[in-house]
Amino acid sequence: MDSGLFAFFLPIALAIMMMGLGLELSVKDFLRVGRYPKVIFIALFTQLILLTSIAFFLCKLLELPPLLAVGLMLLAASPGGPTANLFSYLYKGDVALNISLTAINSVVSCFTLPFIVNLSILHFVGESTSIGMPIDKITHVFLIILIPVCFGMFIRNSFPTIAYHINKPMRMLSIFLLILIFTLAVLREQSNIITYFASVGIATCLLCFSGLFLGYLIPFLAGVPEKQARACTFEIGIHNTSIALTIALSVLENTTVAIPAGVYSIFMYLLATLFGFILTRRGSHLIQQVKT
Repeated sequence: MDSGLFAFFLPIALAIMMMGLGLELSVKDFLRVGRYPKVIFIALFTQLILLTSIAFFLCKLLELPPLLAVGLMLLAASPGGPTANLFSYLYKGDVALNISLTAINSVVSCFTLPFIVNLSILHFVGESTSIGMPIDKITHVFLIILIPVCFGMFIRNSFPTIAYHINKPMRMLSIFLLILIFTLAVLREQSNIITYFASVGIATCLLCFSGLFLGYLIPFLAGVPEKQARACTFEIGIHNTSIALTIALSVLENTTVAIPAGVYSIFMYLLATLFGFILTRRGSHLIQQVKT
């Protein structure tokens, strides 16, 4: 695919996916923060502060190449994805809380993500680089994340019957587009993909495990109910990799920066499935023993 067409396609694909997310949201999901201020604060703190710090530590410890390090930081700064809601449902988490966290996280990321990415570029690549996120690109991020979500919410609240009928097709289309974006990214860098996987595979696997583990452990130790703790673990451990891929390939226009998000997509589903299985079988029992 031509690079110009690719750059044009990616924002459109992400906008469709974010509109699909909006179809599942209502104003009540944002207002729910008043009911769960403690758990929402813990979840946001864990993802925005602890997880990004862990990502930075992994970049340094594993001595990742500069652009892959930026990609890992971009991934860590990306909000949780709609898939987190599905995992929370499958493994008996608080789905309503998951939806609220996804909604709030998506809005917050419009401001925190460009800040974290710019700092990462400055630190790992330096001022001489041609990539970056100036005001026009930050506005680009804001538009392709927030506006489609608001439009989807408008359809749900104004035309609930239409929203109900198109919600499932939109979800299937989102899955297809995510797979397509990842496939195209791999094809564009197929000669280097094995090298990239070897370079960033350990880092993405550790980051995913850290998000899932801390996403459950910290809320649990803070006295958050079990169902809400499970919601947090999937919200923090399952990132919206479509946002990271789109920003890397369309906004930053750099394929290498997109590699961590693509590799993370593989580990994310495997580890989340395993972690959810452990939680529903004996995970909480083991942690209760440790806590006592």
